[in-house]
Amino acid sequence: MVKWGCMESSRRRRRRQQGRRRRAAAVFVLVMAIAAVAVACGAIRADDGAPTTARQAETAATAPATTDATAAGATTAAAEPAIPARLGSGEPVTFAFGGDVMFETPINGYLGDPSSILAGVAPALRTADIAMVNLETVVTDRGEPTGGKEYNFRAPPSAFTALLRGGVDVVTVANNHGMDYGVVGLRDTLRHAKRAGMPVVGGGMNERAAFRPWRTTVNGQRIAVIGATQVIDEEFISWWAADGAQPGVASAKYEMEDRLALEVRRARQTSDTVVVYLHWGEERNQCATASQTSIARRLVRSGADIVVGTHAHALLGAGMLGRGFVAYGLGNFVFYATEGNAIRTGVLKVTATGRRIDGYRFIPAELRGTLPVLRTGADRAAAAAEFRSLRACTDLQR
Repeated sequence: MVKWGCMESSRRRRRRQQGRRRRAAAVFVLVMAIAAVAVACGAIRADDGAPTTARQAETAATAPATTDATAAGATTAAAEPAIPARLGSGEPVTFAFGGDVMFETPINGYLGDPSSILAGVAPALRTADIAMVNLETVVTDRGEPTGGKEYNFRAPPSAFTALLRGGVDVVTVANNHGMDYGVVGLRDTLRHAKRAGMPVVGGGMNERAAFRPWRTTVNGQRIAVIGATQVIDEEFISWWAADGAQPGVASAKYEMEDRLALEVRRARQTSDTVVVYLHWGEERNQCATASQTSIARRLVRSGADIVVGTHAHALLGAGMLGRGFVAYGLGNFVFYATEGNAIRTGVLKVTATGRRIDGYRFIPAELRGTLPVLRTGADRAAAAAEFRSLRACTDLQR
């Protein structure tokens, strides 16, 4: 009986030991699982906090940024400390943005001296590392105008000479005039741009080319610039929008908004600063539309650092949207407007160090004889204050 009792006690001890080992093993597995989840979450944020999947990009929250006003339309902005901001090389890059450019009569009369077109604003453009405008015209002498349109714009190849001499580094052709003379006109635009040495975004001989970013490195910072349009006449969209192997402009209408967001996420993974230039909004409306605010938020969530655009032929508000900078409307830049809001323009400068927006400044100008000229003195200060006031009807912060 004693021997049996000892054996039974030994069995109970072994069972208790086995139970403890099983519980320890279960705890170990649980700890390892939690660690794996933590590692996975860290991988999702990568080194700059940018979501890497479509679902993460759509649901990630953007924290607010704080800003301080400076003189004559200048504003500085610092990212919220809680959000990791990849700084790339740590060196700042300054961007300069202008609005709509075209060369119809009487502007084409100035092309005999291409340097004169942007002479009035060239100092503001040339002092930036990268200057960009919306080229709202086809560059061709061929093709047939699109029937049913009130305005079809085209220009000679010297248009690129004028832009380059004025300090412009890249243009977007994603707008409601980028296919005014059909595929022939688009092909000629791209061909003349290549010959002139002018990078073009927002249009191409297939969908991939139309959405492809222009990439460059400045001060050690990898820059990606993407162009797209939300403005295409409904009756033309089936053959104007680049789709698969079909030539055209990069559309951000309807389901193609997903395509643009995808391109931004792709660019985010290999770039320090991502810029999107959009054709959007309503003509003459100086307040951002619901469509504009919606896509701006989506693009910032997807990884865009700077989102700017045109179409209204008037200035709209600009400011910080979470960690990103947004300018809803840059107005006309070289255009045959002669009065009112249509002649108010300027150069918008934005400085970024990687993903961090260091500051921005609007340098007022006006169209004089269809060409932009920088404002001076009290007139300039008043114009800068007017531009700041346009933020009141947006969802943006200083």
